[in-house]
Amino acid sequence: MRRPVVSSVDWALSEEKRFERVRLISQRFVKRNPFRYFKTSPEIIRLAVMMYIRFPLSLRNVEDLLHQRAIDITPETVRFWWNRFGPLFSRSIRKGRVQNANYSTWTSHLYEVFVKINGEIRYRWRAVDHEGEVLQAYVTKRRDRKAALRFLRKAMKRYGRPAVVVTDRLGSYNAAMLEIGNASRQTTGRWLNNRAENSHQPLRRREKIMTRFRPMQSLQKFATVQSSIQNHFYFERHFFRREEFKENRSQALAEWRQLAASNRIKPVPLRPIRFGLTTAFSGLPLNAPTSL
Repeated sequence: MRRPVVSSVDWALSEEKRFERVRLISQRFVKRNPFRYFKTSPEIIRLAVMMYIRFPLSLRNVEDLLHQRAIDITPETVRFWWNRFGPLFSRSIRKGRVQNANYSTWTSHLYEVFVKINGEIRYRWRAVDHEGEVLQAYVTKRRDRKAALRFLRKAMKRYGRPAVVVTDRLGSYNAAMLEIGNASRQTTGRWLNNRAENSHQPLRRREKIMTRFRPMQSLQKFATVQSSIQNHFYFERHFFRREEFKENRSQALAEWRQLAASNRIKPVPLRPIRFGLTTAFSGLPLNAPTSL
């Protein structure tokens, strides 16, 4: 069987299609700037988000504090900024901590508290390591075995299995640990879980300022963002001298100013792909610039 004859025009068209496909694939390696549609400086946005999430301030308090720095914004602007950039900053902080293994798997403290949303009782679960840093925050409608099982699987999927798990005497923990096969590591005691109980205090203070949360999704979103930012600015100042504490605080602020700061990243050059008599790198066409 004879092969079909391909003209030079058809070959050029097919090569253009190949270049177009390579260009579309290369766009996946480009990291867009999250501040590209905002006229406000990224430093001001980071400052407003940090003030609202880290400290028990209302939207109008943040507006007044920024007005003293000659920054004129509205409370709705602060609300939009933290809803837009809060999860982004939280994800960046959490990703860096997991990649660098900057957490402890020695002891995990699990605890749940009651939260009233629109007159209905909801439950906020929290996993804390032995140093007081929050590992996982989860909001559910019930406090049964299925809710405890989902909470444990979420925490262990990201941070692994701890050596010791400290809980209260809730039967849902025991039933969930039996199903996972982690029941031998569970420990209960009268004052052993004070670390997890005290970790709920910052969010309780925030709940009073906000006059409680409305939807359950808003509580889940704020609890996740606040736990990541709280871990980032958790210095354990009672263990360090004043000079070391000031150095740690300056380093944390410097890292905070670099969150989502890079506009673009270069795609990794791969092995050349040959198309007939021409050569193109995978990810860039022939006439494309070498830098993005």
